[in-house]
Amino acid sequence: MIQYSLKGQNALVTGANSGIGEAIAIGLAEAGANVAVNYVVGPEQAEVVVEKIRSFGSKAIALKADVGNEAEVKAMFKAMYDEFGTIDILVNNAGLQRDAPFHDMTLAQWEKVMNVNLTGQFLCAREAIVEMLRRGVQPDRSPACGKIICMSSVHELIPWGGHVNYASSKGAIKMFMQSLAQEYGDRKIRVNSICPGAVQSPINRPAWDTPEAMERLMSLIPYNRIGQPKDVANLAVFLASDASDYITGASIFIDGGMTVFEGFAEGG
Repeated sequence: MIQYSLKGQNALVTGANSGIGEAIAIGLAEAGANVAVNYVVGPEQAEVVVEKIRSFGSKAIALKADVGNEAEVKAMFKAMYDEFGTIDILVNNAGLQRDAPFHDMTLAQWEKVMNVNLTGQFLCAREAIVEMLRRGVQPDRSPACGKIICMSSVHELIPWGGHVNYASSKGAIKMFMQSLAQEYGDRKIRVNSICPGAVQSPINRPAWDTPEAMERLMSLIPYNRIGQPKDVANLAVFLASDASDYITGASIFIDGGMTVFEGFAEGG
């Protein structure tokens, strides 16, 4: 991994006990950050990530919270501040799918996806921004007051029939992210989105876990390989670092060219 120094900075990564979130938490730690590892299920996996982070010499803590629950989010941030003192980097990664044909989609499926994928980002970003504004810019840490990274998807741009709740949540994240970037830019809080395409992670296992599925997927990716969580982690570390200090309000697609493949909308 290309190294950008985050030494002395404190990060919270939601949904960090597996997949993309795990890779980002480890990548931030490799760059020197202390990392709070959020999870909602799988405490044993979270502790494995914590131990990996500590092996790099960084501090780490596992924090259980449902990001769509306001009281749990507030308690999580308090626990992080008790341990680390403040927050410099928030990676709003937690997300899920509850897929169904739209005419069969239940209100519960719609609300669950919106609650985690969108409301969860709102609740966590709000807590982080309150603390960033309280602390202010500390030039010895970073020229930015804080960095917020929203995990979006190629589906903030490309519609996805059969996954209307998921695609809607990701489309909303674009406006959420850009509005925060506009509102807090003059306070030096940078807000950006990462938009992965097909990544070999647990959330989209059906898309790649058989030879037939993988073959179909490869037909949609000009770069002719599936993404790995580390690919996304590399981008997250860059966006959290001072090397990207003039980048805010950006949706950055990391998809092997999927969004420029003209057949994706019909075949995806």
